[in-house]
Amino acid sequence: MTKPFGARLRAAMDALGPLCVGIDPHPSLLAGWGLSDDVKGLESFGRTVGEALAGRVAAIKPQSAFFERFGSRGIAVLESVIRQLRGSGSLVILDVKRGDIGSTAAAYADAYLDPASPLCADAVTVSPYLGFGSLAPIIDKAQRNGLGAFVLAMTSNPEGASVQRAVAGDGRTVAQVIVDEISQVNAGVSPMGSVGAVIGATVGTTGLRLTDLNGPILAPGLGAQGGRAEDLRAVFGDALGLVLPSWSREVLSAGPEVSALRAAADRARESCASAIAVTA
Repeated sequence: MTKPFGARLRAAMDALGPLCVGIDPHPSLLAGWGLSDDVKGLESFGRTVGEALAGRVAAIKPQSAFFERFGSRGIAVLESVIRQLRGSGSLVILDVKRGDIGSTAAAYADAYLDPASPLCADAVTVSPYLGFGSLAPIIDKAQRNGLGAFVLAMTSNPEGASVQRAVAGDGRTVAQVIVDEISQVNAGVSPMGSVGAVIGATVGTTGLRLTDLNGPILAPGLGAQGGRAEDLRAVFGDALGLVLPSWSREVLSAGPEVSALRAAADRARESCASAIAVTA
């Protein structure tokens, strides 16, 4: 049986350092690489990022939307990228931010967390804002298959604050409620649970209690979105050891040369490792 995602991610972070690199083929990035904004350009972009980074960073995070915009042919490219990366031993976090109820949530689980699916990843991002319990089919499927899920808790977009920092009836913020629900799923798991939280690297002081989370924290927003590695300590405090910083455009813009992409990823990893080691 496959080791749980949390254990595999912990091992990858320890061996390769704390870094997740996104595959976000924005039209501007395709143009910057001299590629056409079509399926052919998409294929070349995904293949090059895979060649450059597969097996060299702890995780790679394709953003599904940038493949979906090309319809079925774009999804076929996404399937190929996932297959290439997982075949190389890389952990793939598919950024899809799905969330629904009942049979629809179960169908999303079948799409992304069933080893028989061509879109199966090691973990997916999910939204809990139909209620954390609505994610049960996704979390259950992930755990049965040794896979994982990252639940949106406090995101880097400014619009999120009106919901995520709102105060529930018991005095906790909505984001804290989500973190506490994740903590219950991960309780007692060693070395780290397979259900993580998404907390933006640009959110500043969160006020969140993360000591019981016992799961990975995906921290997007570094680089082009304004987050700096040195900000991680202020955002995550004593939970730094759980943090998987995520960089996308700042690393990807170094392409299309494989050596340049690798060098950019190395710089990002070194800056994050240095920041996290301050209190390690």
